[in-house]
Amino acid sequence: MCSRKSPLCVRMASLVAYDDSDSETETEPARTVNPEGQMDDASDVTRPSGTGFVSHTVDMTKEGVQHTGHSPYQDPGDQRLPLARIWRSHPGSCPSQRLQWPSKDPDTTFSTSELPRPLWMSRAPASHVPLAAACLKPVKPAWDALHSPSQTQSKVESTARNASSFQRKRGEDCVVPYTPKRLRQLQALNPEAGGGKDLEPPGPPSGCAPAPLCVAPTVSEFIQPYLNSQYRETKVPKKVLFHLRGHRGPVNSIQWCPVFCKSHMLLSTSMDKTFKVWNAVDSGHCLQTYSVHSEAVRAARWSPCGRRILSGGFDFALHLTDLETGTQVFSGRSDFRITTLKFHPKDHNIFLCGGFSSEIKAWDMRTGKVVKGYKATIQQTLDILFLQEGSEFLSSTDASTRDSADRTIIAWDFRTAAKISNQIFHERYTCPSLALHPREPVFLAQTNGNYLALFSSVWPYRMSRRRRYEGHKVEGYAVGCECSPCGDLLVTGSADGRILMFSFRTASRACTLQGHAQACLGTTYHPVLPSVLGTCSWGGDIKIWH
Repeated sequence: MCSRKSPLCVRMASLVAYDDSDSETETEPARTVNPEGQMDDASDVTRPSGTGFVSHTVDMTKEGVQHTGHSPYQDPGDQRLPLARIWRSHPGSCPSQRLQWPSKDPDTTFSTSELPRPLWMSRAPASHVPLAAACLKPVKPAWDALHSPSQTQSKVESTARNASSFQRKRGEDCVVPYTPKRLRQLQALNPEAGGGKDLEPPGPPSGCAPAPLCVAPTVSEFIQPYLNSQYRETKVPKKVLFHLRGHRGPVNSIQWCPVFCKSHMLLSTSMDKTFKVWNAVDSGHCLQTYSVHSEAVRAARWSPCGRRILSGGFDFALHLTDLETGTQVFSGRSDFRITTLKFHPKDHNIFLCGGFSSEIKAWDMRTGKVVKGYKATIQQTLDILFLQEGSEFLSSTDASTRDSADRTIIAWDFRTAAKISNQIFHERYTCPSLALHPREPVFLAQTNGNYLALFSSVWPYRMSRRRRYEGHKVEGYAVGCECSPCGDLLVTGSADGRILMFSFRTASRACTLQGHAQACLGTTYHPVLPSVLGTCSWGGDIKIWH
């Protein structure tokens, strides 16, 4: 019998008490000794509440130390040390008295410098990973665990179920296990494994072109009957057709494809650095995710041909992405963060770009250069709206004073870059968005005064004092507004998540929908289908109403 202070005894006792908390598999259930001296299965032993250790339990009793933990000790050479069982027949016995090692495993010793600290002498937090465990075996997730989300709590039947059981036990001990990137991607692809049925596949890595967007050559069966219709009356939608989830950040804007035969596709831009294309009429599925920006995507627009998407973000970058090939047809770099983009209605190679700058710039995609600048004494451009078939345009800015909103809405001559008027809106509110009426020579301005103002779209751009559409909240959000294709209804979002529709003629409220849990930022009517409305929110979700 050895003495208590023998180095061998101390080393063996520490080796037995120490457990690798990061091991990924379990080979056998824990066992205890009954009074008759037989080994019993102790896998159902209830763990004391409040324990700070992962998979190891030591019960201190007046008779001695009872070891109930399990998990084999492995060395860097994948040589497994068996579980050592220690019990004490009387208080004066040595821990190494009844130490049993099967003869088939080689003897392995550890240096004194790598001697782990016994668990009963440690006060490490639950998330602490011992140094010896990190040195002995690097954490490597089992490949089978990526495909087997086992929920059973019965006897272990396979290696994948062992790994899943081990991760579940770590969660019970208030330790959140690390999830590898590959596993997170597979969970996003496999709804059953990840539990997130609404997540869409992640975008391609930075620098890689996304796969070509496969669009069916035939027109959607829901859109086909309405293509030849001359007049489509818009009715108030009543129920949600699709609830699209996939963005991990606020959705700034949405837009239907302008080509009628392809108008089942919906474009969404988000602060999660991506923009997506959805089939929002037939299936509600995400067709493709584009990750061409390194910062939030604040603005994106369909090209008039419906085959390309122009996007700009807070990374100062401009990209024109071809959907059929997934390549960048045009790329440019601005000297300010981009918040709004608009194609010229006649010359589709020209577009206007505005953002956190006192200047609006016109770009030519054929040369990739700025062809004209429009300077004003402002700090930021909020929105841009073309008038008179592209010969004029309006810019909404953040310029306002205490008593009036001088230069809040500015009318420009597109060809000469001269200001036509900067005394359009005289109230002390900024206008985060502008919308043109499809049939009447008027336009709408969303104001931070919680109302929609109506203006004439011809000089001198007078504001209507008789019609004001109010009842919603803006509260500093970039809440959008739009007119229905027939022009009879107006729709706007609200900072409290509601969607409000007004009669254009009477300014009375036609309907209020409780749409989103957070601020509703974008609203857009389908260009062909009557009564189909798309909305997006600060919470990152999109709803299609019918």
